[in-house]
Amino acid sequence: MNGNLYLVSTPIGNLEDITLRAIRILKEVDVIAAEDTRQTLKLLNHFDINKPLTSFFRHNENKKGEYIISLLKEGKNIALVSDAGTPAISDPGEELVSLAIEEGITVIPVPGPVAATSGLIISGLPTGRFTFEGFLPMNKKNRKDRLESLEQEQRTMIFYEAPHKLKSTLKDMREFLGNRKIALAREMTKIHEEVIRTTLDEAIIKYEEENPKGEFVLIVDGYDGKTEKDVFWKDLTIQEHYDYYLAQGEDRMNATKKVAKDRGVSKRDIYGELNS
Repeated sequence: MNGNLYLVSTPIGNLEDITLRAIRILKEVDVIAAEDTRQTLKLLNHFDINKPLTSFFRHNENKKGEYIISLLKEGKNIALVSDAGTPAISDPGEELVSLAIEEGITVIPVPGPVAATSGLIISGLPTGRFTFEGFLPMNKKNRKDRLESLEQEQRTMIFYEAPHKLKSTLKDMREFLGNRKIALAREMTKIHEEVIRTTLDEAIIKYEEENPKGEFVLIVDGYDGKTEKDVFWKDLTIQEHYDYYLAQGEDRMNATKKVAKDRGVSKRDIYGELNS
């Protein structure tokens, strides 16, 4: 008889946020599969839980996934935990869940903290309808395609971002989404928890002057039918518009293409203006 796979949510900062059920399940299972065994060991030691640990993270999910499934087929009960929050959301637990379901193994959620919804409810932005977008793609084209697909998304949008990528992400959002309202929630439930309710333009200025610290949840206002993408360049000359894209790292050809696309004219028109 197969064992059960438990998806156990753990605190995203404050250890008091763990549930009584989560503690009980972690004490009862045979094995705990953790994204970072060192991080999870701190949690287990705090609650006096002594169970075998096995690592399960982004770069070993294929090999370890098969191993964990084999243990489950032997009848062992396994708890899957991420570094913080709910497993299978923006982490490789998603693949393990799919694998377990294919093998007819029972998957049981043990609910708890989620950074995305924690940020949403304190954002001040509409909560009735929202979409979770996680981390934006790192590939430039894929990132552009994702943001373009969200231009007219009316629901509140939730993203995750690391501090060292925040500045570029805010600029990309500004380029493709226009100057939206945004809430930046960082270090959720920790000592330095902070939520900044502002606009994309103001957030960009803020983090040009200071370095972002901590992990961020970005909550962006949905499309209201009024926000214009082109606000940032409407008072610029074509030369200034072109220079803006050069400063963003675009080569001359791509800068010309982007100016033409923004203004709804042909590249030939832009070439003519730049060379007149």
